[in-house]
Amino acid sequence: MVTVGLMADDESTRAARLLDAQAKAARLFAEIEERGLVAPGEGERDVSDRIRDLANELFGTTRHWHKRIVRSGPNTLMPYRENPPDRVIGADDIVFADFGPIFEEYEADFGRTFVLGDDRVKHRLHQDLPKVFAAGRRFFEADPEITGARLYAEVERLAVLAGWELGGWHAGHLVGEFPHEWIDGADTESYVAPANDTPMRRTDKAGRRCHWILEIHLVDREREFGGFYEELLTL
Repeated sequence: MVTVGLMADDESTRAARLLDAQAKAARLFAEIEERGLVAPGEGERDVSDRIRDLANELFGTTRHWHKRIVRSGPNTLMPYRENPPDRVIGADDIVFADFGPIFEEYEADFGRTFVLGDDRVKHRLHQDLPKVFAAGRRFFEADPEITGARLYAEVERLAVLAGWELGGWHAGHLVGEFPHEWIDGADTESYVAPANDTPMRRTDKAGRRCHWILEIHLVDREREFGGFYEELLTL
């Protein structure tokens, strides 16, 4: 009974720390918008560096568990693993940022999209991103035995229903303490992906509950732009 109680306390602490890390990331992104860091005439790398410096200013954060991403225009079509050339943000652009800051040894993974100008299709994409995320989360919550493959298929269906395509081969991944679960490309059980037929509600090798990030990367290949929305799925 003591062991069970200790494990419950540990899981409660982990959940609280992951939620706290996400709350800090959300505040960081609110400051990005308030300070106008994503602006026409700025290079993507310069904006990324300013966001990095802002995270340090606000929270003393100096480490990020994955590469910092700011992409604009046609670069927003590119999935995470691509490294498109630096691009200057235009006056009527769409831009997304994807950051993984580490707060007190716990990882956040947070992504949002910014629309500059009045392009109606880009604004529609911006509005659809959180809707698809919310619908994907409801689908996850309704199925106790859901697998990564099943959730990916539903997110793909939701994207097409809204008039978009998914931009990457997966729609999320495990998240946790730093350094987080080993999730290289061969470890499909760590991703919300078509090849992952294992239940998402499970424990890891240390007996801890698995927590997941849901990524929504929607693209319009004909118009050559996309958008991104990412945060915790399981808490």
